[in-house]
Amino acid sequence: MLALGSPNTSIHTSTTCTALLRELEQIWNDIGESEVDKDRMLFELERECLEVYRRKVDEAANTKARFHQTVASKEAELATLMAALGEHDIHSPIKTEKRSESLKEKLALVTPLLEDLKKRKDERLKQFADIEAQIEKISGEISGLYPGNSAVSSTKVSDEQDLSLRRLNEYQTHLRTLQKEKSDRLQKVLQCVNEVHCLCGVLGLDFGQTVGDVHPSLHGTQVEQSTNISNSTLEGLKQTIIKLKTERKARIQKLSDVVAKLYELWNLMDSSKEERNSFLRITSVLESSESEITERGVLSTEILEKASEEVERLSKLKSSRMKELVFKRRSELEEICRMTHIEPDTSTAAEKATALIDSGLVDPSELLANIEAQIVKAKDDALSRKEITDRIDKWLSACEEENWLEDYNQDVNRYSAGRGAHINLKRAERARVTISKIPAMVDNLINKTLAWENEKKGCFLYDGVRLVSILEDYKLTRQQKEEEKRRYRDQKKLQDLLLNQKEAMYGSKPSPKKSNSFRNTNGYRANGNGTASMPPTPRRNSLSGGTSEVHTPRSYSGRQNGYFKEMRRLSTAPLNFVAIPKEDTMSYASLCGSDESPPLG
Repeated sequence: MLALGSPNTSIHTSTTCTALLRELEQIWNDIGESEVDKDRMLFELERECLEVYRRKVDEAANTKARFHQTVASKEAELATLMAALGEHDIHSPIKTEKRSESLKEKLALVTPLLEDLKKRKDERLKQFADIEAQIEKISGEISGLYPGNSAVSSTKVSDEQDLSLRRLNEYQTHLRTLQKEKSDRLQKVLQCVNEVHCLCGVLGLDFGQTVGDVHPSLHGTQVEQSTNISNSTLEGLKQTIIKLKTERKARIQKLSDVVAKLYELWNLMDSSKEERNSFLRITSVLESSESEITERGVLSTEILEKASEEVERLSKLKSSRMKELVFKRRSELEEICRMTHIEPDTSTAAEKATALIDSGLVDPSELLANIEAQIVKAKDDALSRKEITDRIDKWLSACEEENWLEDYNQDVNRYSAGRGAHINLKRAERARVTISKIPAMVDNLINKTLAWENEKKGCFLYDGVRLVSILEDYKLTRQQKEEEKRRYRDQKKLQDLLLNQKEAMYGSKPSPKKSNSFRNTNGYRANGNGTASMPPTPRRNSLSGGTSEVHTPRSYSGRQNGYFKEMRRLSTAPLNFVAIPKEDTMSYASLCGSDESPPLG
């Protein structure tokens, strides 16, 4: 029999078996078994021992196979886990040199490493599951297919064969990209929601209902409800903003029209400042751009209705006061025409307007609009006539200075040393310079007027009279006046000559005392007590039995029967530039006697 195990074990087993065999042989001998029976029983004993050994060997072989299979399975699983986790740098017993034939040692080496890799795989699977769940959630939020308030659920990893760090990093990178996109979308959604909130505030609309129509999560009351950031939500918000901006623009235009009517009615009705200030909030809106209008409710329907009601109220009041308004605007028209010396249109005169309104033949609004159009036309005409009217004013001022100078020259005390005499002397010098320019003024004014008439294809009327005719008459009258002055100077020289002859024949005779009184009626300073601002009064010259008057536009306007309430008449100085006092005339008649011929007339 072969001994197994260590040498000591084999020796001990062999000794035991020999002792038992001897004991068995002694028993057989005692029994008296034959050699054949002894050999047969020894053979059976040996056969039974072999069967036991064979059974043990088979059991050991099976155990070895199982161990080998287990080791191989674990090594295969280890290799799979290493490949799945991408752990190629782990010290694997598969790749190392076999230091022992024992399968148990191999199993002891593989098992802890395998357990560690299994734990790492479970952790990695959990990481992948979490990341994939977040990716799926965010992707669903972006696409709008994932419920916004659902928690991150455990998602089965799509590919468990690749759990490497490289793939995990790719998932994490993809997750960060989605998170950034979600953050950007959330920022856009919040910006759009804020803009919608501002627009709703300006327009006076319900913000909750407006954004709720886009998506309920935009104005949810639940804390756990997250904001929807899908493309449909963003598009809905953009369309809502466009719609609100369009509505804002339409309301601004409507408000502008209403405010324009308000201003028109306020001006017509002479509304008080307090009445206008009650709508200051509305009128100030039009002074700002659309983006600057942020006050809450400033474009609400209530504000528009309030303004429209005010327009309706003023319109009704306007209808009741239309006749008064017509007369007022007509007075304004007449005032403009009076200031610019234009004849107003007689079709809207006060008498005709009253008759038309009372008869009901004409709508007061149409009549008022007609007067407004006439006012606009009168202002345009005044603007086109301004250059000529300014020259007319300079010419008339020069004529007034001429009248003042003539009256000043008749004052016998003009050279006295009284108060204000030096002021009158200076003014007289300036007046002489101004008067010397009158002929050139008139000629230039005629040329300008003719050029204006050629351009406008019409006559330039001044208080209803053609200005060129007035200027031509003025020039002619001025020439006649100069001629009469020249004849008067000749006549005065002849009177002085005759007076000298009488004195030589009869001797000098004291004349009555002359009066030094002088009426300062034409605005110059006599002894400093007069005023230089009053216009000269018209005077006529009765010398030689003739009446000569220099006509100006003001003297022509006095003859017109228009709508003006105040007429001004300005005439140049009379012809007796050096008037002879009445006392001197009487003295001269007494000296000449009845037998002498009177002075030439």
